[in-house]
Amino acid sequence: MNDRKHSRKDLEPPLETDGQSVELSHGPHANERFKYGKYVKGAMGLFEEYCRSSTVHGVRYFTEKKRHWMERVWWMLAIALALFYCGYSIQNVYIKWDQSPVIVSFAEKSTPIWEIPFPAVTICPETKADTSQLNFTDVFHKMKSAGKPPYNITDKEDELMAAVIQICDSYLTGYFEVGANFTDSSITDLLRDTAPSSNDTLFVCKIRDIYEDCQPYFHEIMTEDGLCFTFNTLNGSELFTEDLSPDYTRIDHNMSANFWNLEDGYDSSVEIDSQTYPYRIFGSGAQDGIFVLMHLLKEHLEYMCRGAVQGFKISLHTPGEIPQMSKHYFRVPLLQEVFSMSILIQNLIFKTMNDKVLVSVKPNMITTSEGLRHYEPNRRQCYFASERKLRFLKVYTQRNCELECLANFTLKACGCVKFSMPRDKDTPICGAAKMNCYLKAGSNLLKEQFAKRLTLEPGAESVTGCNCLPACTSITYDAEISQAPFDWKSLTIAYKLDKDFPDVHSSQLWIYFKENQFITSKRSELFGPTDFLASCGGLLGLFMGASFLSIVELLYFLSLRLWCNLRSRMHRKRKNKIDDSAIPGIVRPNGDDKEE
Repeated sequence: MNDRKHSRKDLEPPLETDGQSVELSHGPHANERFKYGKYVKGAMGLFEEYCRSSTVHGVRYFTEKKRHWMERVWWMLAIALALFYCGYSIQNVYIKWDQSPVIVSFAEKSTPIWEIPFPAVTICPETKADTSQLNFTDVFHKMKSAGKPPYNITDKEDELMAAVIQICDSYLTGYFEVGANFTDSSITDLLRDTAPSSNDTLFVCKIRDIYEDCQPYFHEIMTEDGLCFTFNTLNGSELFTEDLSPDYTRIDHNMSANFWNLEDGYDSSVEIDSQTYPYRIFGSGAQDGIFVLMHLLKEHLEYMCRGAVQGFKISLHTPGEIPQMSKHYFRVPLLQEVFSMSILIQNLIFKTMNDKVLVSVKPNMITTSEGLRHYEPNRRQCYFASERKLRFLKVYTQRNCELECLANFTLKACGCVKFSMPRDKDTPICGAAKMNCYLKAGSNLLKEQFAKRLTLEPGAESVTGCNCLPACTSITYDAEISQAPFDWKSLTIAYKLDKDFPDVHSSQLWIYFKENQFITSKRSELFGPTDFLASCGGLLGLFMGASFLSIVELLYFLSLRLWCNLRSRMHRKRKNKIDDSAIPGIVRPNGDDKEE
């Protein structure tokens, strides 16, 4: 009879209250299973308890009594699908956070030009040898006709030729043998003595509407193009480290940048002064810029070394940067007049007529928010000044890093470096015989970087890659060029001055900013840790109805709750053994037998 009652009771549907099914109590509860059952049944009891009390949607249907197996399978599939799409979406969010955390956008306000230094200007004449010192064309043809030593030239000409040919077109060394594999620092003295001096090249300057000699403002600098003259560049003690070889040619002047650095700009606590170094200007237009009158004597022009184009190379760069005249420059050829909107260059051509070239230059500045400082440099794609130290140069810029990296790579490939590359006192200087080797080193370095994606860690001695990211604060000066006719001969005739000028080619260089302000770009955080957590929380809530405390709840059941129940279970078994041994003849039933 009782069995029939139990059978009928089993067939009754579960009670429902407010649309929710109420579990009927049959068999041992989950808590009892954990207390007295075997480990497997104890684990099932803990799982049932979690499903019954969890805040995660849907899991309570896994263990509810009287649920049809199809309902359980349906909910398992639904939750598994939700877990899959939730995990997939979180993975996409993580990739976005990891790979694209930074955005470069326009700054909130424009930047006045007096907050940045006036561009450093480096001028390199295309004439590399004064004919009174070395008749390059004549010596070249003598050596070419001989083909190999001995040549019908003097020892002095041979010595000068081995130096000067390193700053001429590279194909010229294919006609004959010249120079040795290695040389010493005397090559820079030879190049300086042979090249036109600043007095022969820079005639007069105008700084802030005052005409005066150029020599106090333009200083000698040795580049890969030989002797050049630079304005507004930091002095040697502020530009180079102590590791640099003592015989390396440094920029020598007594102006110090005590109140400026690339990352922080000018010290705001210092009174604005036009004499603050590096120089800056406070307005746009030619009257607030600089003017340089350059000239070359016709008898000094030489067409064998650098080809038919004569004139000057001009490079605009930041004051803490070494100019790389073979890469970043624009040319001011003779027989042309060059103007600009933010930079104005005028070539005054005697006894000729040609075009007028307009060169418009504007500053481009990129800054980085302090919120990105805790990011890895490769994630934000830039270095702060304190993060990357170069061996020979104190100021980190991308171009300075590339120059030092090229020097290291050239040393590894050729066993020496070019005379213009930074080096230590123990590094050999390449002679003319190694010219092809160090010229190929640059292209080989780029090929290796592209093929292997190698990086150079700070302080590494050997180099196969650079990882020369931009500085987090960087300034560049862009130039746009156009042309227009310019007839200087007719002008001199109109003023009846054509007989008063010597047979020279002159160029006027005006440099000034077009506008008083410019738009700065800024790196800032696009997707930070807070955004990542917010996105993860939204996805978990959308797909699972879960929150941070839901995860804490799961960890609680897998750790503290599990440990406490196991500890209670062991304590209960120990107590039962003590009680059974104290009362002879009593056998306590096992929890497993009780269930069965």
